[in-house]
Amino acid sequence: MTASLCKPLIAGVDEAGRGPLAGPVLVAAVILNSAHPIIGLADSKTLSAKRREALAVQIKARALAWRLAAVPVAEIDALNILQATLIGMRRCVNALSPAPGLARIDGNRLPTGLCCPADAVVGGDASDPAIAAASILAKVERDRLLRELDKIHPGYGFAVHKGYPTRAHLDALERLGPCAAHRRSFAPVARQLARAIT
Repeated sequence: MTASLCKPLIAGVDEAGRGPLAGPVLVAAVILNSAHPIIGLADSKTLSAKRREALAVQIKARALAWRLAAVPVAEIDALNILQATLIGMRRCVNALSPAPGLARIDGNRLPTGLCCPADAVVGGDASDPAIAAASILAKVERDRLLRELDKIHPGYGFAVHKGYPTRAHLDALERLGPCAAHRRSFAPVARQLARAIT
């Protein structure tokens, strides 16, 4: 058996949507295939939406394996955003087939219960191609879901700000009150709910 075949499969893992006031947090895990390289992988935040979407198509077509997990608002509110994110990471990594021998996870916290050893990589979406690929898949899928939420809950501007606490979003939240897509445990939403009760 050659040395290359003995190398463990490495999964890159990242999330999108920890900071928004609405919508799920999206987690992705990707095992890249060295036989089918993808040019231009980078931190999703540095890429245009058009470039992210084009790369997402390539990642899904060329990666050895990939998985997405959307952790819904109810779970975020029940657990807190950090724990919800870590659970999403575990779900993604453990669902990969073939299974990875190592997970490289963006950030400084690791989920428990993984099927393989893991390394925390601060700034990994800018330095590790597999983590960058995961960041792209997570961002593209979350943006798609927020566009859908915009149709279900018009008036908040979800398709534009993607749930982040922009001035326009905070103004809409004050004007319309929270909707079912909002994270009740996040302070600006909780304040609006408290005002509605008093």
